Amino acid sequence: MRTAAWFVSLFLLAAVLVSCGPGSRQYPIRWVYISRGLSNDQHVEDIREIARTASEHGMNGIYLSSGFDGIDLKGKEYFRRLGEVKQIADEYGLDIIPRCMDIGYNGSMLAHNRNLAAGIPVRDALFVVKGKRVIHMADPAVSLGNGGFEKAGRSEVPGWELPGALGEVTFIDREEVREGRIALRFENFGGKEDNPGRLVRKVEVTPDRLYRLKLWVKTSGMDESGAFGSGNFQVHVLGGEDRRELTYLRPRVGQDTDWTEVVVGFNSRGYEMVEIVIGMYGADQGTFWLDGISLEEIGMVNLLRRAGTPLTVKGEKSGTVYEEGRDFLEVADNNLDFNWDHDSPPIVLTDDSRISDGERLRVSFYHGVKVYASQVTACMSEPEIFDVWRRTIPLIEKHLDPKYYFISVDEVRAGGTCAACTSRNMTIGQILADCITRQVQLVHEIAPDAECITWSDMFDPNHNAGDRRGRGYYYHVDGTFDNSWVDIPRELIMACWNHRMRHESLSHFSNLGFRTFGCGYYDKDDISNDTTWVEALDETPGALGLLYTSWLNKFELLDEFGDMLSAHVVPEEIVRSWKRYPVTD
Repeated sequence: MRTAAWFVSLFLLAAVLVSCGPGSRQYPIRWVYISRGLSNDQHVEDIREIARTASEHGMNGIYLSSGFDGIDLKGKEYFRRLGEVKQIADEYGLDIIPRCMDIGYNGSMLAHNRNLAAGIPVRDALFVVKGKRVIHMADPAVSLGNGGFEKAGRSEVPGWELPGALGEVTFIDREEVREGRIALRFENFGGKEDNPGRLVRKVEVTPDRLYRLKLWVKTSGMDESGAFGSGNFQVHVLGGEDRRELTYLRPRVGQDTDWTEVVVGFNSRGYEMVEIVIGMYGADQGTFWLDGISLEEIGMVNLLRRAGTPLTVKGEKSGTVYEEGRDFLEVADNNLDFNWDHDSPPIVLTDDSRISDGERLRVSFYHGVKVYASQVTACMSEPEIFDVWRRTIPLIEKHLDPKYYFISVDEVRAGGTCAACTSRNMTIGQILADCITRQVQLVHEIAPDAECITWSDMFDPNHNAGDRRGRGYYYHVDGTFDNSWVDIPRELIMACWNHRMRHESLSHFSNLGFRTFGCGYYDKDDISNDTTWVEALDETPGALGLLYTSWLNKFELLDEFGDMLSAHVVPEEIVRSWKRYPVTD
């Protein structure tokens, strides 16, 4: 298969070079990224306009994100629009490169089954039987004393730490309150690194349990949050002495908002102590208020039910493992949305249950997590995700017949912690390598002549596969993705997107025998970064070109980008290298 793919790649590159004209030394990959869900006709017109600009300025492909991992769930209007997009691309001489088989951002996959999300374990949470229902009980009880600041004094807020003295950035406010008589007001924090407007609390917790933190916040005159990033107002929960981040939910609180409740959840993992940090990150101006902060241990919120996330219910004293269907009814979180503002589903006893009224139970389960605004990652070890892809890839092939498939493995921020993963006795890097190898094989089963592409970051020690900070973890993933690049198909084309580390990333993959291209633009004010990308590509054997990448739907510089890239003369030694790559020996 690898040998066949190598000859196919040479044929495709030769065809591209011939189409550019005699003597042409253009980079063969000159693509633009477009994200449209094709839920309405305007999306088609958007693509038409971008495609026209791209074609007129020397671009030759569209990397298209249109929910292809959920293509098997689409209706006839979607396919009508997709057909129009295919006609547009053909008219303008552009390849369509479909984004598919995502690992990292899995909204379309989870549309099939939300329980396919990566799971984090909760161990031996306490539940107590009350009649026919089994109720979660905190063990031990946890609380944030003075969460409403009613005991605030002239110089301190008992139970809470402030970076500076009360009255400098943090003030007692008796006028603007959400509950009780007092709230805390924060202002004058701009530019003060030693007192940036934050509230800190250390709390004892039980390892491997699930907790919910709630608070009320009000803002006035705040700086606008950037298009990227997490917003100025943030809530962090840090585990133990190594201060591991346990929640990556960042509330996007507006510049001027009335009292708004913020709810975040976190798993204590192996920690007995966490540090809660609430406040401002990066804002230079404005005022915000806090009130009504509370913390509680919670039950099976965002419970996952699949083979790789077993639910275990056992008697605390007897050790008897009770059976679902025999001793209690089927359990599911019908509100599974990866937010934390809903209740745990109950455990309900059957009529002939062996569980006694008043019995104390220890329950272990797995829950899903969301990172930032919406990212939920699917489990790479759950067989059902491949069942879905076996339905979607043939449909993509039928409707687009693409030369390239872009396997979108990117920022894999959860995984490796459920039973499906741990039972494999593999590192997370090995799990990822196995996943993408099988993805490439699946594509070639359906489309033997197609090329496969993936994002570079999770296979690059200079990027997200490395552990440059020495943490030993990556977001919710235990361990690092070290050596994920070792045993993966060399015919993969790597889309390198870390501009700062472009030389290191391109060299890493080129030295391993991979072909590469760069991902430029990234919503900057000009294309100066893109010219430096081209300079790096000119030094990289096997480099194929550059992608115009906008995450904010900004295409004003596409014409200038296309002119620059299509006019560029590729060094002869790089052109010659295309005959040698990929290096599959």
